[in-house]
Amino acid sequence: MNLEEYFARTGYKGSLEKQDLATLTDIFQHHIRAVPFENLSIHCGEKITLELEHVYNKIVRRKRGGWCMENNQLLGWVLKRLGYDASFLGAYVFNPHQNAYATIMTHLLVKVVIDGKAYIVDGGFGVSYQMWQPMELVSGKDQPQVPGIFRFTEKNAIWYLEKVRRKQYIPNQNFSNSDLLEKKECRKVYMFSLEPRTVEDFHFQCTYLQTSPDSLFTKKSICTLQTTDGFRALIGWTLTETTYNYKENMDLVEFLTLEDEEVEKTLKEKFDITLDRKLVPINVKGFYTI
Repeated sequence: MNLEEYFARTGYKGSLEKQDLATLTDIFQHHIRAVPFENLSIHCGEKITLELEHVYNKIVRRKRGGWCMENNQLLGWVLKRLGYDASFLGAYVFNPHQNAYATIMTHLLVKVVIDGKAYIVDGGFGVSYQMWQPMELVSGKDQPQVPGIFRFTEKNAIWYLEKVRRKQYIPNQNFSNSDLLEKKECRKVYMFSLEPRTVEDFHFQCTYLQTSPDSLFTKKSICTLQTTDGFRALIGWTLTETTYNYKENMDLVEFLTLEDEEVEKTLKEKFDITLDRKLVPINVKGFYTI
């Protein structure tokens, strides 16, 4: 495991000497545009494990992606190796269909402290809720980014993340009522405390999320990747390409339904992913919005 190989994977060629916010942002953006958020292992007969060397080999050497426990663990390792003050936190994801936060802590994220200021760095959420810049850990402040306006609020030592999106233009009206589309303009994302966590705190969740019939990740095959002007997502057989702010205060959301034989080719062309085993796409209705 070495940093040079990781940066070759993400295409980052900037400074490795400065531990400042600009460098952190640059490293982070290269990661989310090179490494997909994906759970394809579950749907092609592979087991997801959280051993760092396994995560490194999967993402860096096999050019795959991963979910939050993989992406953010790798990011945390990189940042610590570079000398950043980085630590892990655990979050409870909001389920809009149940209008409630999960009761199990399933989301791993990274906290980074620079010059006494704390930031949240999360490279493992995907779709339109993927932040593009580290977010300052401050309550009640709008933090506009290209994907929309993110905001933390704190109450009784619990922090809440929400995002306000733009209006959406969907050219293919067959998808205008798709359950993949988020209907609300302001959406709760997750809640967390500042209690430090370790990867060991997520081993149960890692097994649960890839085996339980109640898990979002067993109900949907997901691969999403941020681009320079939006993101693309393959959920089941549905390919979505979103362009942020393509008109004033409006995002363009394009949908396409793939045939079985197009899935593998699309993974390679749109996400630069080649799977070792046959993928069985799945998309049970509900549970996941973009």
